[in-house]
Amino acid sequence: MKYALIDNTKAEASKGAKGICPICGSELISKCGDIKLHHWAHKGIRNCDPWWENETEWHRVWKGNFNSDWQEIILHDEITGEKHIADVRTENGLVIEFQHSHIQLHERNKRQDFYKNMVWVIDGTRLKRDYPRFLKGKKGFRYTEVQGQFLVDFPDECFPSAWVGSSVHVIFDFKGIEEINNPNDWRNYLYYLFPKTNLRESVVAILTRESFVNNIVEGKWFKQEQQQQKEIEKLLIKNIPILPQRQSQYVLQRGRFVKRRRL
Repeated sequence: MKYALIDNTKAEASKGAKGICPICGSELISKCGDIKLHHWAHKGIRNCDPWWENETEWHRVWKGNFNSDWQEIILHDEITGEKHIADVRTENGLVIEFQHSHIQLHERNKRQDFYKNMVWVIDGTRLKRDYPRFLKGKKGFRYTEVQGQFLVDFPDECFPSAWVGSSVHVIFDFKGIEEINNPNDWRNYLYYLFPKTNLRESVVAILTRESFVNNIVEGKWFKQEQQQQKEIEKLLIKNIPILPQRQSQYVLQRGRFVKRRRL
């Protein structure tokens, strides 16, 4: 983890330092080598939060966009006694989880149920096939009346299928920590897959990193989310197809269904 408690104050790891785990209260030792990111670790193999994963530089860069007071926040379920560390939790109660490694669906659902109001930011550079698939699939994006928002018929042809159909907000980052000098490179943007709705298509928005971070920091995410939901509802109304009534091929006769005879 990035922070430990030293004299009840959040502190980053430094050589020779010792701290206290903010979630379990046990002693932590600083790991400050030349290869891995500087971090705190429990003595032995103890891991007091099973959801916690080893951080990459990508994690640290993203978390660094937010105030340290919002980073690594412990949330507690008073009913079950369960405790977990959120990567980022804003003063408005929004949790942001930065996910690099693969995560099982059941664990993802558990986190969503626990955090409730949350956003996933996914490292799209982990698998080499993800960005080429996105480039190919985005050719099917269809424009809407809302600038920067698109309809996608087959989102699994653009994004990892495990995240398609999510009930919470998912944002894909295909750039990672790479320096890209071409301003027109598609990896410079984030791709926001809206939570699944009754709309036959999925809704995707393109946004800059700066706008995403600023909306979170300035507390505008909730207002923007409400406005986006209204726009989606408009899309729902416009895209409901009027289908002709079709008569069933089968009719019930003597307690069983038989195929209808043509006249």
